[in-house]
Amino acid sequence: MKLYSINTGYFKLDGGAMFGVVPKSLWNKTNPADSNNMINLGLRALLIEDGNRLILIDNGMGTKQDAKFFSYYYPHGEDTLEKSLAKYGFTPDAITDVFLSHLHFDHCGGSVKWNSDRTKFELAFKNATYWSNERHWAWATKPNRREGASFLKENIIPIQESGHLKFTTEGAELFPSVSIMYSSGHTDAMMHPHIKYKGRTIVYVADLIPTTGHIPVPYVMGYDTRPLITMDEKEKFLSKAAQEDYVLFFEHDAINECCTLQQTEKGVRLKETFPLANL
Repeated sequence: MKLYSINTGYFKLDGGAMFGVVPKSLWNKTNPADSNNMINLGLRALLIEDGNRLILIDNGMGTKQDAKFFSYYYPHGEDTLEKSLAKYGFTPDAITDVFLSHLHFDHCGGSVKWNSDRTKFELAFKNATYWSNERHWAWATKPNRREGASFLKENIIPIQESGHLKFTTEGAELFPSVSIMYSSGHTDAMMHPHIKYKGRTIVYVADLIPTTGHIPVPYVMGYDTRPLITMDEKEKFLSKAAQEDYVLFFEHDAINECCTLQQTEKGVRLKETFPLANL
């Protein structure tokens, strides 16, 4: 098995929204804001090469939205999904499985693209099986008013219509050496792959812990639908992660790909950061 960090680009979100009730005087130390109070965030996917399978976990915002939509999020940088795959000698057509942690646009927007003459949508990974779960799919396709702007039908429905969609279940070992943990504070039934790799456990933390700045339990996003549940889920997960020396792989940290944790008098805190390639 080999793991590859796949950077699909960068974007910006309001720092206050990203840290909820935590004062700017605290979060600005780890995630400095610009003059518009926006903080820089990554859109980092993870590619697993295991035998004949190429499994892509999340895929960024994609490119099919209009200029007005993208203007809200300030996409920037030279990295794209295709360039990052090509860096390791892969193409979208080689992907066998697309695993979606959840269906917010910045995690699954790259799943679907325009066809060549922009008359209809098609799968960006035409040979892949797309993985979600029944609870989250139902949640996303009948969205609540709080999350409606994050669940875009054009990112979701074409997957189902293609016949490439399959569902997994909590705790399942979907692929060899990959098991799934659920969390439901950010959105219902978000999934976090736990990958056994080189004697370590690598966890794709997605939006449970968006950046290293979100490691302290109270540092919860304003976007979360159930922030108190997020805090409980984080506390339980962080304790186990520190105890068992998990490696956390970050989707949204613009600088840090991975980290380990340590238990301190103030609770679980950052131990060290490093690129995935250093494992």
